Amino acid sequence: MNINKVSIEDIEIREKRVFIRVDFNVPLDTNGGPLIIADDTRIRSSLPTINYAIDQGAKVILCSHHGRPAGKPEPEHTLAPIAARLGRLLKKDVLFARDCVGQAVESLAATMAPGDVLLLENVRFHPGEVNNHESFAKALAAHADVYINDAFGTAHRDHASTTGITRFVQTTAMGFLLRKEIRYLESAIVSPTRPFVAILGGAKVSGKIGVIDNLGKTVDKVIIGGGMAFTFLKALGLEIGASMIEDDMVDRAREIHQHAIERGIKFYLPVDCVVATHQDADAETKIVPIQEIPNDWIGVDIGPASARLFEEAIENAKTILWNGPMGVFEIDAFSRGTFAVAHAVGHAYAMSIVGGGDTGLAVHRAHESENISFVSTGGGAALQFLEGHSLPGLAVLPDVSP
Repeated sequence: MNINKVSIEDIEIREKRVFIRVDFNVPLDTNGGPLIIADDTRIRSSLPTINYAIDQGAKVILCSHHGRPAGKPEPEHTLAPIAARLGRLLKKDVLFARDCVGQAVESLAATMAPGDVLLLENVRFHPGEVNNHESFAKALAAHADVYINDAFGTAHRDHASTTGITRFVQTTAMGFLLRKEIRYLESAIVSPTRPFVAILGGAKVSGKIGVIDNLGKTVDKVIIGGGMAFTFLKALGLEIGASMIEDDMVDRAREIHQHAIERGIKFYLPVDCVVATHQDADAETKIVPIQEIPNDWIGVDIGPASARLFEEAIENAKTILWNGPMGVFEIDAFSRGTFAVAHAVGHAYAMSIVGGGDTGLAVHRAHESENISFVSTGGGAALQFLEGHSLPGLAVLPDVSP
């Protein structure tokens, strides 16, 4: 694997309409009042590409989705508050279009001067985005002289704004964020500095099988936590109470564990866990060895002994890849294991790469973001890349000529 795509630096963009697909799918909170951005990491991550385009005298047109609206406008998914935040970060006015296609947008774009920035409304307010309709992709392309994909978080989607539009724009390239994401993840897969530790958590084994299989070629240690750990524990013959399990994955988990041992990979599973009567903040909880999970209780986090075991396994790592929390960290009582791993990764003398989504949020809440080498902005895209699969939004971009 050696991905070398044309980037925004390789093309002429001065005074051109540069259409940049960004990923502004940031968490928006509301308590009956206006929408408030809870975490603007993804917006900040896009700034190098946007600022470069501004400095080069381009007319910058930004396109993003937010949430999963059903192909129609939904007020809770508007990008209007994001336009305001982006303006503060750029220290300049950002124009905002109330749609992403149509005559009104084209008229607004026609008024732009070099260095101006226009953010289009949520592209998923139209069914043609997710369905990759040719007519919708062509309508988006009408705004563009140049197309730049800088949205790693949607690079695994075959949508109008990630793949369809490239059929109607002659000059295409990737932005700095997309390039950075690919280089970090590729370095972990192809040539990691050893020892290389992979930490995998989250709910389901089925969502991580491809990653485990692909990383099994290069990894030295695998640490398993989160809900998926209980499927592995069940595969080893342990009783797991009412904990989450994928019954159809038990045999596969047993094979994965056995193959890892045969290849000399050190394979770590929890030795204790936090269990609860139910998965809510007011539930009764206790810490038990994994052999003593009560019949009607649910495993919701790794326990303190597991946290110490995992910390010791991480301590001498030189490359760390982490995707998936150790428990239901969104609830304070069940967050200690995930935060302990976040602190261990943050303080390891290693190149550390954290997968997007929940893991990135966990690192942020643990106040360890600044101590991580790279926090990916894409959860699903990172998983697909780590499985060794092509990303549609990346595949359609041109390669650098030999």
